[in-house]
Amino acid sequence: MSDLFTGPEGTAWTDTEPGVRRQILVHTDDLMMVRVDFRKGAVGKLHNHPHIQASLVERGVFDVTIDGRTVRLEKGGTFIVPTNLVHGVLAVEEGALIDVFTPRRDDFLTP
Repeated sequence: MSDLFTGPEGTAWTDTEPGVRRQILVHTDDLMMVRVDFRKGAVGKLHNHPHIQASLVERGVFDVTIDGRTVRLEKGGTFIVPTNLVHGVLAVEEGALIDVFTPRRDDFLTP
């Protein structure tokens, strides 16, 4: 388990894809919160995983695709991805998402 509190600096950033980086904010075995920054035009490629994911657009504009359906979301917009549905995003503007996963994404914890 991580610390119960995290300041605005969070933890170290990890580059994940061109123009995309991730910062783990806090986690337990059952839950994880992550900030993901995107440069304009960056893509969170289509993928799936067994975790349930809920996301908040912290800033920017994103085209979010879930199970073949695409919706444009702006700051304050949210989406949820049920287990194993194919999903991804396109950053229409520079922005950031706050992603919450249950259970924790152990693959994010290993280098």
